[in-house]
Amino acid sequence: MNDLDALLTPEGRALLDEVRDTDPARELAVATRLRREHPAELVSAALGQARLRQRAAAKFGAEDAGRMFFTPNGVEQSTRTTVATYRAERLKALGVTSVADLCCGIGGDAIALARAGIRVLAVDRDPLTAATARANAETLGLTDLIEVVEADVTEVDTAGWDAVFVDPGRRGGRGRIFDPEGYSPPLSWAVEAARRAPLAALKIAPGIPHEAVPAEAEAEWISDRGDVKEAVLWFGTEPGAVRATLLPGPRTLLSTGLPDPRVRPVGRYLYEPDGAVIRAHLVAEVAQQLDGGLIDETIAYVTADEPRPTPYASPYEITDQLPFNLKKLKALLREREVGILTVKKRGSAVEPEELRRKVKPQGRNAATVFLTRVAGAPTMLVGAPALTGGGTS
Repeated sequence: MNDLDALLTPEGRALLDEVRDTDPARELAVATRLRREHPAELVSAALGQARLRQRAAAKFGAEDAGRMFFTPNGVEQSTRTTVATYRAERLKALGVTSVADLCCGIGGDAIALARAGIRVLAVDRDPLTAATARANAETLGLTDLIEVVEADVTEVDTAGWDAVFVDPGRRGGRGRIFDPEGYSPPLSWAVEAARRAPLAALKIAPGIPHEAVPAEAEAEWISDRGDVKEAVLWFGTEPGAVRATLLPGPRTLLSTGLPDPRVRPVGRYLYEPDGAVIRAHLVAEVAQQLDGGLIDETIAYVTADEPRPTPYASPYEITDQLPFNLKKLKALLREREVGILTVKKRGSAVEPEELRRKVKPQGRNAATVFLTRVAGAPTMLVGAPALTGGGTS
């Protein structure tokens, strides 16, 4: 707490500006020089905050991250700006003008909500975290829309707010928590809080089993540039709906309740569905768009004979299908002069780096190898990215 207070003073802010672009390799030399003119504790705090800001740039963008304040847990657990902005815009489109942001962390979601014109009550029980969220609201000029309260979220009255947003803590002393009842607060409490609100959104880990989704909730899986970031349970929207949303865009695929796709022989094209599509169990919807089928009933690769554009899967043109055999693969890659090798796996125990080390690719050409199963048999598919006019951006 004292570190943050000190950094908020004129001396602390000036020091933060001075160490902003410090190379980690030069920290010791910089610290030695600055300690001649500033307290050692303040110098250490400023350099530590500079490191956090550099890490946070990937989530918040360099401009915001360069002005905001962070804690180590805050950088790790905060929502990426692109995702927070998408969710804030969706709430705005639903007519929401005020949100109780429970477990607000360092304020990433509160900032996105405020920038969408939504009034926010941001609550966190940790004194340093709440103070950091308050500092960020002030630094970004959003104090007219964000009120930060240090309190236990289970004791906060959310009556009078249009919506509730809950982002339970999913990390403990031993790392990531996978049991939703181990969240802080538990998912069961968050669900009850959501049921009491006119509209609610609960941020949860993308690995949540579908059977754990309450019947009255809508479940949405979100990816950003192909990287699955989170799942959200929405209350007060479309009960039972399932969707995958891809950013940037957004592009959203809704479940239509299709049965599992048929298994068929490998065609000329292989499609790798986006991770959010797979998590949302919407591979059948993609297969229908592509007039394709699965290569194996347990593998989420779709195959088709014709190229078709889709934002929900990455297309590859397949040139070879081989039973799993490293010697044959090595010979094929040598014949094709493949030196740039991308290895993807699904349903295989072989690690990509292990395969790359054994086949020793050399040459001027590039290829992609899929280690997978086809109709139950370990198989290698060789090909390259295909141009179909689709994409995810």
